[in-house]
Amino acid sequence: MSAVALILVLLGATAAVRVLAERFDIPHPALLVLGGLALAVTPGLPRATLDPDVVFLIFVPPLLYFAAFTTSWRDFRTSLRPILLAAIGIVAVTMIAVAAMAHVTMAFAWPTAFVLGAIVAPSDAVATTAVTRELNVRHAITTVLDGESLMNDAVAFIAYRYAVRATVSNEFALAPAALQFLLAGAGGIAIGVVVGMVMVSLRQRIPHLPEIDSTLSLLTPYVAFIPADHFGLSSVLAVVAAGLCAGRQVPRVTSAQTRVQTRDTWIIVTFLLEGLIFILIGLDLPVVMSTVGRRPLMTLIGYGVVISITTIAVRLAWVIPVGSLRQRIEKRLRSQTVAFSLRELFFIGWAGLRGADSLVIALALPLTVASGRPFPERGPIIFITFTVIFVTLVIQGLSLGTVIRRLRLRGDGREQEELIEARLQTAKAGLARLDRIIAGDPTLADAAQRLKRLHRHRVHRYALRRRHGIHRRDESLAMAHRRVRKAMIEAERDELLRLRDRGTIGDEVVQEILRELDLEELLMEPQKSVTRSPSPD
Repeated sequence: MSAVALILVLLGATAAVRVLAERFDIPHPALLVLGGLALAVTPGLPRATLDPDVVFLIFVPPLLYFAAFTTSWRDFRTSLRPILLAAIGIVAVTMIAVAAMAHVTMAFAWPTAFVLGAIVAPSDAVATTAVTRELNVRHAITTVLDGESLMNDAVAFIAYRYAVRATVSNEFALAPAALQFLLAGAGGIAIGVVVGMVMVSLRQRIPHLPEIDSTLSLLTPYVAFIPADHFGLSSVLAVVAAGLCAGRQVPRVTSAQTRVQTRDTWIIVTFLLEGLIFILIGLDLPVVMSTVGRRPLMTLIGYGVVISITTIAVRLAWVIPVGSLRQRIEKRLRSQTVAFSLRELFFIGWAGLRGADSLVIALALPLTVASGRPFPERGPIIFITFTVIFVTLVIQGLSLGTVIRRLRLRGDGREQEELIEARLQTAKAGLARLDRIIAGDPTLADAAQRLKRLHRHRVHRYALRRRHGIHRRDESLAMAHRRVRKAMIEAERDELLRLRDRGTIGDEVVQEILRELDLEELLMEPQKSVTRSPSPD
């Protein structure tokens, strides 16, 4: 079977697994990894032999950018203290704990032990975002988890570089490394902000053609990632900064048609990339096994379980006491940002999933050191990393729904309240503009008066919802309206296709009217939940 056929098989598997995940209400990344493992042992399929650097370049920038773009800057800023405590603190203590465990139990040299610690310390942005999107928990929890996973990769990757450098050259100086750490982070953020602003400005000045705008949107994460990586700066922070910057400004400079088309493009791209990256984790099993050498498999599995337990225990031991301490200090200083109950802190501690980032950088370890000898413990590091990913992503990932139910966590409804408030205020803004149109342009007065009557009804409906929640009678009328109008649209669509089949109208006309009917039907669909924007524009 050719590589092209393998890609087609993977795409089909991605869609099939996603359907199963939706049907059984379980996190799809865990199922995708299991699907990849099943494909890895399927006879006749070619092995995945992609260069880890290529995999990292293809998958990580757009998925990080997607997560950053769709992150609420307001919520990110409000939760910055707990995010930084998690992103920096958890990575640091986990790296030290894993290095100590590897040194004591596996006799790893300290530089090699810190390489392993840096690889498995950070939770994965792609895995965390993919899972938390589907969870019904308080918005503040998902904000901290997503924000942590966006920031901690940068901390861990920089630490990883210096640990590898110390292993390869057998030299390490703390002070220069700390300075380089700060410079790499600041430089990456600076590049990301500049790229975000330049790309937004470019999209504002070019003709508003959806195809061009979508292309520029897809290129933005790479424009931030590649130069930062080339100059040895934090490419992860560069992409995150570009995403946060663009997310604030892009809606102001793009047209409605562009936003709709680009949003749909990103939905497809992120679905495919997320699916493929998790399946590739499972498919990499033969590659991982080839690095083990003559070491007993059960011994390596035991080491992997020990390191997995260490990462989980250290995260819980950090999140609960440090989170509680932060809240007490902030309360005394009267500067509290966001507070969590002990049950919520436990869930945040439990939801530290590892993913593709860890495996990619493990596979990218050098083959040799400066002296020409093999990189020490390279095979065991890769195998242990795979084990940690499997334990956290599959076992912990599959348990998140149960943990939520046992802890009795639930959403706080804040997004629905904000949705009603936003609709009310935007409807009022529309009414105000109508009054100015009626007063200033008599030729538009009749049309404006009709729209004003319709908009007044909308304002009244949203005001009732804000005061009393969802008004049952009002909601039933809205549902009846949607049902009747959808039946009308179905009849109109059928008639349109009959006219085409008879040869009365051409396909260009069909596509234009179909688009209008589809957009109207889409606007009538009630949202199941209000989370972040589905995709960057």
